[in-house]
Amino acid sequence: MIAALRTAGTLLWRHWPALLALYLAGTLGRYVTIQVAGYVGAYSAIGGALLFPLAILSRLVALVAMLLVLRDGMVQLGVLAPIPTDRVARRRAFTDALLGGILPFVAFYAAWGYLREDAQAYFSRLLEINTGLIMETIGTDAERAGDAAVGELSFGPLTIAIIVVAFAGRWLWKRYRARLPRGLAAIAVYLEVLWVYLSVTLIADALNTVTSWVQTRQGSVWLGELREWVGAQLVPVAWIWDGIEWFLGEVGGIVLLPLAWLTIAGVIYGQAVAPQTARLSGGIVLRAQARYNTLPSRLRARLQDIWSDLIARFQPIGRAILLMWRAGPVLIGTYILLFTVLLWLDGALELGITRVIGPNDLGGFWMLNEPLIFLAVPLIIEPLRVVLVASAYDAVIGRLTPAPTGPPAEPEPGAEPDAAPDAEITAR
Repeated sequence: MIAALRTAGTLLWRHWPALLALYLAGTLGRYVTIQVAGYVGAYSAIGGALLFPLAILSRLVALVAMLLVLRDGMVQLGVLAPIPTDRVARRRAFTDALLGGILPFVAFYAAWGYLREDAQAYFSRLLEINTGLIMETIGTDAERAGDAAVGELSFGPLTIAIIVVAFAGRWLWKRYRARLPRGLAAIAVYLEVLWVYLSVTLIADALNTVTSWVQTRQGSVWLGELREWVGAQLVPVAWIWDGIEWFLGEVGGIVLLPLAWLTIAGVIYGQAVAPQTARLSGGIVLRAQARYNTLPSRLRARLQDIWSDLIARFQPIGRAILLMWRAGPVLIGTYILLFTVLLWLDGALELGITRVIGPNDLGGFWMLNEPLIFLAVPLIIEPLRVVLVASAYDAVIGRLTPAPTGPPAEPEPGAEPDAAPDAEITAR
């Protein structure tokens, strides 16, 4: 891990101005998108729902750019997958990194509450515009402008149709990518984030509905009453139970957050690095494959295309997790510890800012200046976080590949490169 810290210091020294600029660009893009989407959503729920995913995409584009900027200083990754020198290849690598990172990033974005923060900001802006529209109609015979849906796009045929159209458009772009203009890659990225965002949102809403339904069932009430009775009769058992719940909750947050960041980095960098994955086997699998082979060839081809497109989104996540597993507990544990220190520094800086500024009027000072004041903290923390994640991933790669003994030799004219972009890592 000493080598990883040395790599982190080098990356930060070389690239911190670019990292700051990219983070600010992503933050500004998110803010502008939410403002525009909130304005449009007050008039059209569909329009707002179609624009809102661009706020997520703004942060993802900034994150991918920040990680890719650091590639030239990542020694181990550079040996295994050298940076493309051709402009077209670099653009294609950036697009592939974006498309590969959308699914894990949106899932991470929703799980850690960032999506909820964006949604709150979106509906705050939407309600502000909607209130103005209502005020304009008071005392007049005019009707409120827009569809009066107040930005709500509920589960229904229209939402399902948007998901299907977006998924189909993304699939068609992938299938005919070589024949289409390169400018359509931006539309493909948007379609990917649109259908993934809507799908994740609908799945989360369905899970919340099911959870709420289960919690109101009589069986859940009986279990709750039984737990309270056992806790009252056996107080030490209740203390131990509450302690275990608290410990699992705290450890889960401390461990899963850095691993989620490393997984996203593994997916983005892993577009060039792919470890071998396990294959399913057994009698059931063989019988299913035999039945599948009896289908008409055209039907099998179409099913294979759809299945490959779906699996391709999850394979990079599995590969990144597999890489972390093979790297060993010492390296991953040290990375988690450093990430936790960074989280502590984040909270300490926010607390320190409030102590330095001191007490001030809530409405006249903090309501106006809070966003700009506390922007200083992520400007310090986010470059450090991205550098830590990138250097940790480079160290993970270093555990699975031979360490470079010197600068790579210049290839002879016409010779094949030693490490292809799709090189595979085997377990040792």
